Amino acid sequence: MRAIDLLNGRLKLRHLVLVVAIADQGSVLRAAEHLRLAQPAVTRSLREVESILAVELFTRGPRGMTPTLFGEAFVEHARSVLAELRRAGERITGLADGAVGTVTIGTLLAGSNVLLPRAIAALKRDRPGITVIVQEATFDVLVPRLMDGEVDLVVSRLNPIDDIPELCQVDLYSEPVRLVARAGHPARSRPDLRLADLLDYPWVLPLQRTALRQELEQVFRDRGLPLPADLVECTSILTVRSLVQDTDTIAALPELVATAGGGIAPLPVPLDQVRRRVGVTMPARRPPTPSARLMLGHLREQAAELSARLSSDGAGRASDGADQAEQGPARR
Repeated sequence: MRAIDLLNGRLKLRHLVLVVAIADQGSVLRAAEHLRLAQPAVTRSLREVESILAVELFTRGPRGMTPTLFGEAFVEHARSVLAELRRAGERITGLADGAVGTVTIGTLLAGSNVLLPRAIAALKRDRPGITVIVQEATFDVLVPRLMDGEVDLVVSRLNPIDDIPELCQVDLYSEPVRLVARAGHPARSRPDLRLADLLDYPWVLPLQRTALRQELEQVFRDRGLPLPADLVECTSILTVRSLVQDTDTIAALPELVATAGGGIAPLPVPLDQVRRRVGVTMPARRPPTPSARLMLGHLREQAAELSARLSSDGAGRASDGADQAEQGPARR
């Protein structure tokens, strides 16, 4: 196949916008409506792109337009080009006045539901003209968006990225993970409660591909225990909280969530070896936009406050434990 020169002036920016719109909308008609263009104009432009590339980008079927192998490749690059142009425009605007812009943050809300809202609130107080977009997904879904420029930062429990040199990470703070249950859970009445005793109840755990799930499974293995038989896998913090509040479900949650009240509280079963390192994952070779840079600054500030709070709470618990040890075993 002949080499394709896409810099000879035939390929236009509108072609990239159009191809991405068709891929997102799933049909020429919906793409036309989304772009506020006439359908014949969209069809004509699609033919122009396919003529320039000398390949078919989409196939028509009963469920709409499906990208071909060539279409998937071209859409991926088109998204990157459009994202970079959006970033260029924002950067120029941000350099001009620093008052407006957009920052898109990917997150696993179960891993950043305390830090992220506080940082967003601080950013909006500082720069009310900046628009913040939050996209919730698993880490493996967010990484491609981060790499192609659709997402500026990912705020979450840090996941290994040793095999992804295009990314780098900023470590913000460390937080213990606690087992939690509702305030009136029957397990609270058991003397000398152990992890094995909790296998009698339903559990909700993170999805298998998450780092926290792997660490929790290691805890069960180290103690010679099987995973709970009655199990739900979930990463939605709202769903997890509802299950814990309304049923006898056990969950593992970050300490800031576990101690926030709302009808749930930690159980006296330690998970000393499980700690959650919270941080930011971002592109290693692409500088952040002014808005993203401001967001990162507020994330650092709020993380420092949370880290101090966690250290203070930890010292308080250690002091309480020492006092109880001096007084002897508590009465039941």
